Amino acid sequence: MGVIDPGAPVDYVAVGDSFTEGVGDWYPDGTPRGWADRFAEHLAGHAGRVRYANLAVRGKLIRQVMEEQLPRALELRPTLATFSAGGNDLLRPGSDPDRLARVLEVGVRRLRAVGAEVVLFTGVNIATGYMRGLIGRFARYYLNIRAVADRHGCHLVDQWSMPVLTDPRAWDADRLHLSAEGHRRLALRVCEVLGVPAEGDWDEPWPETEPVPRSRALREDVNWAREHLVPWIGRRLTGRSSGDSVTAKRPDLEEYPPVTAVGRSG
Repeated sequence: MGVIDPGAPVDYVAVGDSFTEGVGDWYPDGTPRGWADRFAEHLAGHAGRVRYANLAVRGKLIRQVMEEQLPRALELRPTLATFSAGGNDLLRPGSDPDRLARVLEVGVRRLRAVGAEVVLFTGVNIATGYMRGLIGRFARYYLNIRAVADRHGCHLVDQWSMPVLTDPRAWDADRLHLSAEGHRRLALRVCEVLGVPAEGDWDEPWPETEPVPRSRALREDVNWAREHLVPWIGRRLTGRSSGDSVTAKRPDLEEYPPVTAVGRSG
């Protein structure tokens, strides 16, 4: 038996940052799609009436998620909530994964208090590139998230145990956000955790490819640093965020999929 009974109505609210907003996976009009939209599409084929709100905004720190998104999420009184935040904090010097987890737990407690089933996430086990010096900090945070899930009866989507997502093809050109295929696979994993039927296998092996010559890999690293790393560092140094001019793409609970989305899924 899944978490969501077939034919039952669901009010689903997604809370978080770029991971949940869907950056890296785009509709033709440039709006982010992402795993949460994809999951909502699967959910609509299983549950009864599905209403869906996505409050996530790229670049947000966990304090901002708690102050700007959580009150609205509680006001909507969801029956199902996904909650992922803290990654942007952990990329900053001196961040404390234990403190961040305590903040996240406050949000979880409040969502559970209004009757929501809550889904939490660990991240992917990648210890290469810019993540090499940070992976211990992230791993400690994810251990805390496991404990929070246990204490409050939450559902856990453990990306750490999804080695299929360590393939470069699961990541967008910025190497920070999932690609469209990465988001698709993650949506299938969320369905699996919640017992929502969906076609496809998130763990399907990637097609074989030829090894990338070292010279080409170095050129790609240089291009990545110029196009993505340097602008990211510039925003950090000037106190700006990629989400400063972005608002939630679905601020209200509305039936899903909307009429305008017909034909966009895939």
